[in-house]
Amino acid sequence: MASSESMPLYNGRMTSIVIFSSMMAAMGALLFGYDIGVSGGVTSMDPFLRKFFREVYTKMKEDTNISNYCKFDSQLLTTFTSSLYISGLIASFVASFVTASFGRKPSILLGSTAFLAGSALGGAAINIYMLIFSRVLLGVGVGFANQAVPLYLSEMAPTKYRGAINNSFQLSVDIGFLAASLINYGTEKIKGGWGWRISIAMAAIPASILTLGALFLPETPNSLIQRNNDHQKAKAMLQRIRGTPDVHAELEDLIKASTISKTIKNPFREILKRKYRPQLVMAIAIPFFQQVTGINVIGFYAPVLFRTIGLGESASLMSSVANGAIGTGSTLMSMFLVDRLGRRLLFIVGGVQMIISLLMVGGVMAAQLGDHGTIIKYYAYLILALIFVYVAGFGYSWGPLGWLIPSEIFPLEIRSAGQSITVAVSFFFTFIVAQTLLAILCHLKAGIFFFFGGWVIVMTGFVYFFLPETKNLPMEKMDQVWREHWFWKRIVGEEREESKT
Repeated sequence: MASSESMPLYNGRMTSIVIFSSMMAAMGALLFGYDIGVSGGVTSMDPFLRKFFREVYTKMKEDTNISNYCKFDSQLLTTFTSSLYISGLIASFVASFVTASFGRKPSILLGSTAFLAGSALGGAAINIYMLIFSRVLLGVGVGFANQAVPLYLSEMAPTKYRGAINNSFQLSVDIGFLAASLINYGTEKIKGGWGWRISIAMAAIPASILTLGALFLPETPNSLIQRNNDHQKAKAMLQRIRGTPDVHAELEDLIKASTISKTIKNPFREILKRKYRPQLVMAIAIPFFQQVTGINVIGFYAPVLFRTIGLGESASLMSSVANGAIGTGSTLMSMFLVDRLGRRLLFIVGGVQMIISLLMVGGVMAAQLGDHGTIIKYYAYLILALIFVYVAGFGYSWGPLGWLIPSEIFPLEIRSAGQSITVAVSFFFTFIVAQTLLAILCHLKAGIFFFFGGWVIVMTGFVYFFLPETKNLPMEKMDQVWREHWFWKRIVGEEREESKT
């Protein structure tokens, strides 16, 4: 197995420009998290439901015959949530071209501008069409940001801090979710029923910060070499962000990677070749698994779920705040551990923690919450506690690592295409889950937690057997981990022999 002992580390340290650039770029992830938190919160607010989703409001307030699990089952409501992800999926492929041809910085700028427009339109919405179109614009913003930001973070970071820097993406998602939950809790109490407008429109503040800040972001050395072949400019940038004049080894590897990338005319066709098979599998499997952890049950519909188990509107929103705080804290912990303990250990330990909590939540709900009436408060709080344990497990494992691994394993020649596939797969299955989740909850009831728990068992086994450790390995030397892995060496090893022949 490739390790930090078998590969030389580049010179460099953590510099102020890397910290500033990473914090600013990660603001794009904050917007993503804010949107998840806001959409989940406003869909549990009575005034919002009365205005845009009266059928759901009526079922919740007046229909005593409908199951607790089915009160929020509405295709229009799920379309409101999921429309963002289908537009984000399409936008991610456009972002791939922009990122490769014009740089990481323009993609981040375009994403923040689209998000700014979407938040303004959503806050001013007077009908369902304006509301959903605002979600489409937000999706464009998220598609560009999620394509460019993880790449930007991984390319800017020194090798030995790459895990921590890239995990700031998920940390920002969690901070955005927490901020949205706090704002939802506050605006729900505004008399007059227009607090939801503030919740949606407040996304314009971080979007404005990112739009202005993106103008001052430096471009990554990888992108400078890939697009302009300007070695001196790339060297100067590398010296600036690494804080040392001795960047020869890293620059040489970037130049070699760039030379290879310029021979590739169609990176999406190139990535299908056998030698890139491990990276392609990870680009599809990891975002798919991330979406079937069940986190979207909590992320999109946490207040809805909490109301299902009998909590009131304010209590549900407050529980969502606690949820966001726990997710933020556990992701922050991951930033300190990921470059010390490695990716695989966090994946596996977090997976086991999620499995146990999901199965216990399903068991308690199956035993205590029927189709009608409420659950005893003791059991409601037990479910809350178990959900918090689950969120903590996701926060230090599949949350941040689901973005880190795909962003660091691709060689430069297919990096933009690979990240686009990762984002597209993530958005596609997020869309599927968001669009079907309330219907699944209605039909499977408490069994939904056993369904997602089963997937977490599968994905934890996948990591154990098929994901090599990548901590402290330079991105441009990453291909060695596949050649030394017990399974993948059979595939990429054969490719190398075929190339020699």
